[in-house]
Amino acid sequence: MTFTENPIFIAGILCLVVFFAQALTRFTWGRTVGAAIWVILICAFISNIGLIPSAMDGSPVYDGVFGYLAPLGIFIALLEVDLKSLKKAGLPLLLMFLLGAAATVIGVLVAWFVVNPAAEIGDLASAVAGMYTGTYIGGSINFNAIALHYDVNQNGNLFAATTVVDNLIGTPWIVATLILPKYLQKYFPRKKLSSAQSGEKIISDEKISIAPLAMILALGLLGMAVSKAVVSYVPQVPEIIVLTTIALILAQIPAVKRLTGKHTLGFFFILIFLAVIGTLCDVGALSGVGDLAGTLILFVGLLVLIHGAVIFGVGALFKMDWDVIAVASQANIGGNTTAIAAAESLNRPDLLIPGMLVGSLGNALGTYVGFAVAGFL
Repeated sequence: MTFTENPIFIAGILCLVVFFAQALTRFTWGRTVGAAIWVILICAFISNIGLIPSAMDGSPVYDGVFGYLAPLGIFIALLEVDLKSLKKAGLPLLLMFLLGAAATVIGVLVAWFVVNPAAEIGDLASAVAGMYTGTYIGGSINFNAIALHYDVNQNGNLFAATTVVDNLIGTPWIVATLILPKYLQKYFPRKKLSSAQSGEKIISDEKISIAPLAMILALGLLGMAVSKAVVSYVPQVPEIIVLTTIALILAQIPAVKRLTGKHTLGFFFILIFLAVIGTLCDVGALSGVGDLAGTLILFVGLLVLIHGAVIFGVGALFKMDWDVIAVASQANIGGNTTAIAAAESLNRPDLLIPGMLVGSLGNALGTYVGFAVAGFL
């Protein structure tokens, strides 16, 4: 193990990146970009120059972030949610999510005929198109389910390339969905949902003391422990659903509402998660797959551009809240974890639960639509 692969070193660098990203927001130009985007960009850069390894190369730190820190951050962020916001934000986000799913299918079909990936990939091209359809409606669960069915995973070179390109295109789209709402709202103002008013209650610099901090962490860790125990007895129930349910119940209790530091602590964990996401943007990983990489980048890049053009274009025609469009798109492209991260980064706690719910809906629909597209092609 080299020094830069040392888990303690990696953990220290991730925290340092969050510190510098937050420091940059003290400047007007840095605040315009936002801490969430800065951590992704900085980690993408330092992982590509070799200061820290990519999450694709594996590390106990990255495993811990995905397995424990991200769910803990989500749980704590959900403690801010007032269920009254679900009624106001739920339907608009659901409609935008379904539009985004349709936009993904349109993007796949257009990219199929424009790029002609079958010329480079061969007989498995339609399966690859189905994999990207599944993952950009639901998530990696759908991507892997379709890959296993068509035995794409047995073609190591192709499967590795599809995974790398997924991360290479998906990560910049996270950045795009965080940037676009700010600029679109500035130049093409849209009325925000009435539920967005709850976001104004968030204080960026909360007063944190030991007792509330201890209670927040205790609730989060015990909530995760209980959700894992429930899933061990009822494996058919997704763990994220159990975790969310526990957090929502607790969030409605007055004593929990009064706990200070929920936003600061939850957002810190989410920033660490986004920092790890940034390391997935590994340009060097494409060097070993030759012309295949170029074909996949063109195919997936065009797919995502069409998805974005359709969902933001139609959303603009109906004067939809830009934040709602962005979170819905992220629920499609990135899944429920990045949708929640986007809602938190956009200072929209009213979109946390709707984002999680439509992301889970994507996991349910993605495989079916992916198989349908693969079969059609």
